Amino acid sequence: MRKKTVLFFLLIAFAASSVALIMCGETNKKAEELERVEESLTFKRLKAKADSAKIYCRQKGYNTQYCILIDFSIHSGKNRFFVWDFAKDTIKYESLCCHGYGRESTQSKPVFSNVEGSYCSSLGKYKVGIRSYSKWGINVHYKLHGLEKTNSNAFQRQIVLHSHTPVLDREIYPTHLPLGWSQGCPVINNEVMRNVDALLKAAKKPVLLWMYV
Repeated sequence: MRKKTVLFFLLIAFAASSVALIMCGETNKKAEELERVEESLTFKRLKAKADSAKIYCRQKGYNTQYCILIDFSIHSGKNRFFVWDFAKDTIKYESLCCHGYGRESTQSKPVFSNVEGSYCSSLGKYKVGIRSYSKWGINVHYKLHGLEKTNSNAFQRQIVLHSHTPVLDREIYPTHLPLGWSQGCPVINNEVMRNVDALLKAAKKPVLLWMYV
């Protein structure tokens, strides 16, 4: 009798474990499907912005090989800095990207400002300017010239594109990037900055950089 009881409970435990494994598998499958849908939507949004950027570059005489897009609506633990290849109509390089820590910005929600001393990122289109020395990352930065009312003070605020060694070369979602690594500058990882540096040095016309949400 005791053996039958033990066997009975073992069968129940086995059945419960099997159900749990099936449910776990289904949950993981749904999570993967959701992630694929989100990635598809992100790419579609990025392509739509790139299409608009290409028209702007043609009209204004900017580089029509590449542009740089920064989507600050994306979680800071995911890649949100993108070099877009106009010819291939796809992403050439991508990176995590810090936002400014000023005012009431949080890790999950940046606050944007064009005010000097705000230490906030500024939305809008920029012309990527001259290459210069940086004490951060790979010791290179590029001046940024704001082209809109929302970022017209960027140059005098010393908003530049640069890298910072602690910014990892992989996504860290669901963890956010720490605040404090940017006073409004777009700050990326070293490896992508090296690639971007090579691209910008070879560019014959100004490259457009566009920060948006």
